[in-house]
This record gives sequence, C-alpha cells and structure tokens, in this order.
Amino acid sequence: MKTPDDSRRSEADGENNNREQENRSDTSHNKSPLLSDPWKPCRRHRAVVKELLLKLRCCLGTVCGIEWYGYAALGILTAILSFLMDLSVAKLLRAHQWLYTMLEGNVLLQFFCWTLYPACICAIASSFSHNICPFSTGSGIPEVRTMLAGFEMPHYLSLTNLFSKFLGLICTLAAGSTVFLGKVGPFVHLSTMVGGYLSNLCTLIQRDKKEKAAGEMLVVSAGVGVASCFGAPIGGVLFSVEVMSSHFALRHYCPCFFSAACGALTFRLLAVWGGDGETLQALFRTNFPDALPFYPLEILLFAFLGLLCGAVSCCYLFCHRWILRFTKTNPVFAKMLTTEKGLYSGMVVFFLASLTFPHFAGQYMASKYTMKELLTSFLDSRQWTSQSHNTSEQLEPLLEWSSSGTSVYFSLVFFLLMKMWMLVLACTLPLPAGYFMPVFIYGAAIGRLIGEGAAYLSSTGVTPGQQWASVNPGGYALAGAAAFSGAVTHTLSPVLVAIELTGQFTHAVPILLATLMANALSRSGHRPSFYDALSISKRLPHLPSLKKASPQLPSTPVGQVAVKSVLLQKAAGPVEAEQAVRTSTEMQIPVVDSYESQTLLGFVLRSELLTFLRRWKTESPEKHLDEGCCIHQTSIVISPHNTVQEAHSILSLLGSQTLFVADEGKLVGLITWPEMKRILEDLAKEI
Repeated sequence: MKTPDDSRRSEADGENNNREQENRSDTSHNKSPLLSDPWKPCRRHRAVVKELLLKLRCCLGTVCGIEWYGYAALGILTAILSFLMDLSVAKLLRAHQWLYTMLEGNVLLQFFCWTLYPACICAIASSFSHNICPFSTGSGIPEVRTMLAGFEMPHYLSLTNLFSKFLGLICTLAAGSTVFLGKVGPFVHLSTMVGGYLSNLCTLIQRDKKEKAAGEMLVVSAGVGVASCFGAPIGGVLFSVEVMSSHFALRHYCPCFFSAACGALTFRLLAVWGGDGETLQALFRTNFPDALPFYPLEILLFAFLGLLCGAVSCCYLFCHRWILRFTKTNPVFAKMLTTEKGLYSGMVVFFLASLTFPHFAGQYMASKYTMKELLTSFLDSRQWTSQSHNTSEQLEPLLEWSSSGTSVYFSLVFFLLMKMWMLVLACTLPLPAGYFMPVFIYGAAIGRLIGEGAAYLSSTGVTPGQQWASVNPGGYALAGAAAFSGAVTHTLSPVLVAIELTGQFTHAVPILLATLMANALSRSGHRPSFYDALSISKRLPHLPSLKKASPQLPSTPVGQVAVKSVLLQKAAGPVEAEQAVRTSTEMQIPVVDSYESQTLLGFVLRSELLTFLRRWKTESPEKHLDEGCCIHQTSIVISPHNTVQEAHSILSLLGSQTLFVADEGKLVGLITWPEMKRILEDLAKEI
C-alpha cells in the first residue's frame, strides 16, 4: 500500500518525465532530424558514407573545380533527356503510322485517324501544360534571355515547369509534320532548368562561389540545349552567344564548349547504343561529291538564294508579328487563349491536319514524311528532275513528292505556299513548341527548289562551254536551310549547325555567303527577329528587344529616371550618419564635399558606416565622417545626358549594383540595378 510520500514522489517523477519529453520535442524541432533523432537506423553506416563522400569531394576538388563536374553533368543529363524524348516521339509516330496503314481502304476512317490523333494529343498537351504549369507553354527562349539579363523569374526554373514542359513537348512532337513544330527552343529552356538545379547543388558543395556558379551555369545551359538536340556543340555555343546573351563574357567560353561537347558526345553515343548507326556520325548523313562540290559560277546562285531567303523571311516575320497582335487584340482569340487553351489547340490542329490529309492537299506536300524525313529528302544530292523521266529507277523521295503525278516543282511551290501560313498559325498554339527546326526545313525547301531549277537548266544545255551535269541540289537545300533560319533569328550560328548536322564542310563558303546575304536583307530597317517579336508580345523587360520595338524608349536620358538618394557630406557627424542609415537601404551611400556644393567625392559602404556608429557609441570622442570612414572613389560616373541603354550596358558589364549620375561634378542621383529593372519593366509596359 502506497503512503502519501510515495504518491508525492511518483507525481514528481511523472512531472520530471513530462518535462524531459517536452525538452526532447523542443530540441528535435530545433535540430536536424538526422542529428537529433536517436532512433534513426544505421547511424554509424550513414556517418561512414558521409565521411566517404567528403573524402570524394576533396579528391575531386584536387583534380579540378567542382563546377566543372557540374558542367559535365549538365551536358550528360540534357543529352539523356533529348534521347528519351526522341525515343518516345518515334514510338508515338510509328503507332500513328501503323494505325493509318491498318485502315487502308477506308478513306473516312483514315481521315479521322489522321486528324483526331494529332488534334487530341495537342489538346492534351495544351490542357496539361496550362493546368500543371502555365509557364511551360511556348518556346522559352525569350524568358531565358530575360533571366540571363539579370531578371529573376523563379517560376520558369521550377521542377513543375520542367516536368510539364518535357511531357508537353513529347505530345507536340508526336503530332508530326502536321503541326510542323520542333524542340530546339523548349529544350534550351529545359537545359536551363537542369542547369539551375545543378547550380544550386554546386552552391551547397562550395559556398564561396555561389554567384559565379549560378551565373555561369545558366549561360552554359543555353548552348547545351542546342548541342543536345543536333549533336552540334560549336553551333550550340555560337547560338548561345548570338541569341541568349547581350554581353557574353570570355570566361564562359571554356565551360560552354566543355559542357556542349559532353552533351553532343553523349547524345551521339546513346544513338549508337540504341542501334541508330555503327559509330559516331552526323545526324543527317549526306553523300555530297568531294571532288567538285560546286562550280565557281554557282556562287552567284548561292548569293541569289540568300537574297531570296532574306525576302521570304521578311514576309514571314511580318505575318508572325501580325498574328501575335491579332491574337492579343481580337476578343474571341484572346478569350480562347486565356480560358480554353485545350479547345483552341484541338480546333487549330484538326484544321491543319485536315489540310495535310494524304488523300487531299497533303498529297502535294509529302505529308506522310516526318520532320526528319522531310529534311533528309531535301538534302538528297541526286537530281529529282532527271530521275522523273526514268520510271524504272525512281528515287524514294521522288516517289513521295510526285505521288499524285504532278511535277516536282509544283509540289515544292505548293509546299512553300501552304507551309508559310500554316506555320504562322501553328505559332499561336499554347503548348510547348520550338520554332527553329520548322524554319530550317522551310529554308531547305526553298534551296531545293532553286537547286532543282539549276540542275534542270544545266541538263538542257543553257550554259554552253561548261558541263554542269553534276549540279548538287542538296547543297542548295543546305544553304537555304541555314540562310532562312539565320534570317528569321538574325543569327549566323545556323551555318555551323548546318555543317555539323550533315558533316559537309565542302559547302561552308556558299552557306556562309547565303546566310550573310539573307541576314543583310532581314536586318535592314531594324526589324525585330523572331525571338524579339515574342519578347515584345509578352512584354518582357529585355532591352535589345525593346530597342527593336521602339528605338526612342532606350534613348531616354538617365537624368529623367535617376533616383534622388540620401547623401552625406564629408564633415558629417555620427548623428547625420545614423539618420542616413535609418532612411536609406542602399549599400553605397554617396559622399559630397558639402550640402551646398553637392560635389561628389565618392561613397561610403553601409557596413563601414555601421562600424563607425558602433565605435562612436563605445568611445566618447566624436569624429567626422572623413576621419572615421574610408571614402571610396567612384570608378565610373555617368552624365544625366547619357541614355538608359548606356547605363544598362555599364551595369551589365561591370556587374555593379550602383551607378552615380553627376553633372559637371555635382551629384544628380544614382541608378541601382533594381531600379534599372523597374525602368525596363515600365518601358515594356508602354509598348
């Protein structure tokens, strides 16, 4: 039987036990679960693994910097994603072709199979992307350019966006040549998202290089996306320089080439291991003649081809800008693209598929070919016109392009006329899609038409005194592909992409000449490129694009937008310094000679000002600002008559956060990087 003392002891013991449990719960909330939970299994083994990982990090760090392993991992992971996407798309396309073939003999069922399959799969892609992550639609290149310019857009680098964009792009590509869209732009965005997560990992491993690892990884990711799509590392890096970065630092060259080479090598090795070839080779193998690739007088035809591609690109870019404005201003289209994206995508794709039905207009456009088969047929070095009269040995591409019994010229012209407006309409689809490969193939069709014409004229003896029997139409197709895609994007990187895609260095000079001529014509009049038009339509604060839309906006004088900041005179005391710290949030506070003259002497750091105030509180003697703080000299001071564009360039190149504005030595104000971002956002809203 318990005595009253025993009961009191048990109650005290219970209270002590409760206090100990509460203390344990509080401690468990404050500490890491891995360290505080005594019931975690295999604690000893996990400690051994952690120690081994730390030793591995030290060993790897002695070979090279940790960020270089991140660059290699970026290229390899992006190439794996590209290979898995191509594999999935190929299986879906084969399933569609198998179902269409099994319905042979019933035209009505074939029509529904041809139209409903891509319409449903694109509607699913649009609805899925809209519901999971609305930021996953479109190309993604305008947003990546804006992020590389210094603007934070965390939603475009999220894991949800990565997942939805990857699956949505598979559905888009599975629609085939009916929709006529590619994967380059979204894959640049995907590689940037992978690079963002790898930069966070490198930041955890080495905390002292946070800004460097995060900045370089995003720049490197842009080139890796192109290299992993085509196996073209050099063209991918040049694409990153031309399209993605307004100011490309030389220190990014080696990481870009290293990561792009890792991605291209992995992509081609995966293709070899997948049975698509016996060794590493170009993605589109060609058999151009090496002995006499082209005649000297053909240079004039290549120059004419470049001018033609430039003129057609101006027409295409005009139509593209018009359709973007129309979808923004038309109430019906604006409502459907806002609330009924799946329905809009299904209707547009069904309409496009109906036009490309092989028993209808599709028989004149080789609609049964996939995107890869279309480009392969255009790059064929043999002449279709000379084989059309030989019924016993007709080429496989010729059988598809003249299946209806019409001329090859009619099929090519019809293809160019139809695909022009069909591609413009497909660009309005709210789903993940790339626009580089379609214009690349379209340019190849233009070049093929010119090449077939040149081959026909040479075979009829129009050029006496020379035997032009070996005119290569495929070379014109390759030059046209690079020229038209370069004119649309205002770049020269398609030259290297075309050469690396085919491995044909014999046509390097004609391709470069045609691309230069096309760029000269398309850039005249300060017309915006394809990606500039997308940035303008989305009102992104990207200064080069804003300059194309309205040249007078970036020319705004800095004096009109400079911010009046808190300042201190060199003889300021602790009371004035304390007031400046309370009222200002800037890291650099300007210092003038006196409040009356406003002559700029330099700036004082906020951290040093706080140290000055702490010393004043602990020590009795009162000192002036120039006695207790170091006044730093300003390296660059701009005039209020300088433009916003010049101030933006200085901030971007120097990487500084503050730029002082002075007129004849008198402080007018300052421009900070956050303030510059706000200015560009306001300029974008005015368009």
